[in-house]
Amino acid sequence: MFFHGIRLAGALLLAMSVPSLRAQSVSTDPANPHYYFFNGKPTLLITSAEHYGAVVNGDFNYLAYLDALHAYGLNYTRIYPGYLFEPMGKYMTGNTLGVKPASLVLPWARSDRPGYLLSGDKFDLDRWNPVYFARLKDFLSQAAKRGIVVEICLFNGQYDDTWPLSPLYSENNIQGVGHNGYRDAQTLKFPDLVAREDAYVRKIVQEVNSFDNVILEVCDEPALFTPVDEAGPWVGHMLAVVKQAETGLPKKHLVAQEVQGPIDGPIDYAGSPLCGVVVAQYLWHTHDWEMGGLQGLDREYRWNKPIEQNETAYFPLYPGDAVADSRLEAWEFMVGGGAGFNQLNGLFTAEDPAGNTPDNERLLTALRSLKQFLGSFQFDRMVPDRGFVVSGMDRETHYRGLSEYGRQYALYIHHGEGGDGSLYTAKAGTYRETLVLNLPPGKYGAEWVDPATGKTLAATSLEQSGGLRVISTPIYALDIALRIVREP
Repeated sequence: MFFHGIRLAGALLLAMSVPSLRAQSVSTDPANPHYYFFNGKPTLLITSAEHYGAVVNGDFNYLAYLDALHAYGLNYTRIYPGYLFEPMGKYMTGNTLGVKPASLVLPWARSDRPGYLLSGDKFDLDRWNPVYFARLKDFLSQAAKRGIVVEICLFNGQYDDTWPLSPLYSENNIQGVGHNGYRDAQTLKFPDLVAREDAYVRKIVQEVNSFDNVILEVCDEPALFTPVDEAGPWVGHMLAVVKQAETGLPKKHLVAQEVQGPIDGPIDYAGSPLCGVVVAQYLWHTHDWEMGGLQGLDREYRWNKPIEQNETAYFPLYPGDAVADSRLEAWEFMVGGGAGFNQLNGLFTAEDPAGNTPDNERLLTALRSLKQFLGSFQFDRMVPDRGFVVSGMDRETHYRGLSEYGRQYALYIHHGEGGDGSLYTAKAGTYRETLVLNLPPGKYGAEWVDPATGKTLAATSLEQSGGLRVISTPIYALDIALRIVREP
């Protein structure tokens, strides 16, 4: 008894003396709120992820999928937890969100009344499905073991072919809730539906509260088919519901929301205290429908929050060299100051959950190289900066950079076409730039890196007495990165 008391007292003293070792949910980096902080260190979230069906698709072996991400050092994935899923084969064969009817695993329990429009009994919205929540929690637990953060996107704007499948559509539940069209599913027009949506949000938030590797996202594309001024108040309501649901719970999680419509408009919650992560999708949009990742970096960085690009075009639905196209957008966004990047990847399927294809090996290798490249810096001390490149870029060349003045500089250069739309088209050729850099006095190590492989193409030391410095790239075919770090 005496020994046990000493051991217990010692354990208590140890716990009191090292509070920094206690687990903490994904948060913003206290040194630089544009980045994440996880597992005790500044963190970038980078991945190529399946199409959000890992939990609701009972046929999907998520252990094989998470192992594949972990093998490449990728640390991020995204799921839809049941509000929206898709018809089988939508977009492409193998879409994990297009679940076989018999394999659906959803939050709501089934009733004993037949008539669900897809197959089987209708849903009872007054009861939850314990099998679903066991699967959800195991998925989060397995992801945590592999250092992977899960973004749970509670809602997505409904389509005309997805709303009839939803348990919240009136024909599919015994309560008769959801007597509305798909365009009104993300509005406040129908209080009975909103009440059920609120209950779904509260249940998910409560069930996942104990997990540190979670970011809660409210809604993807809420104004997909709904006017912005109708969807906006609904989004604000749901942000408040999430906040209220965590009140009194032990852990507090970051809450994310995509910007749709005009900047500072009804669905721009980037400046709201209820929103902790600013979400962009695709590359760039010149219209007001959806904010692209690069547009987000240029327009929303002022809010001092992480900005993530959490959806891209659906690989392999890219023109030309799809692998190269997808690499360009990932590297430019992250070297431009992004906090998280999620490439939407159709190569992960229920038949091949590990995505064992040559294309996927190239995709994941390029993202691993990106994560390693940025991880070689003290990136949370850096800010977006292209100004250290004084000249040497023509109007056809795309480039982004980060810097900590006088200490470290990251630069990414590429030759993709179509930079004013949703994606780039790779324009391979033979390229070489002669750049004029503005570097303060000091001795620096400089390395040119191949983004596709992470290999060093050339390295040199720069003895800088002050002012301008001329430096030339190696000859390259599409894109190249530069690392400059001040030497002791």
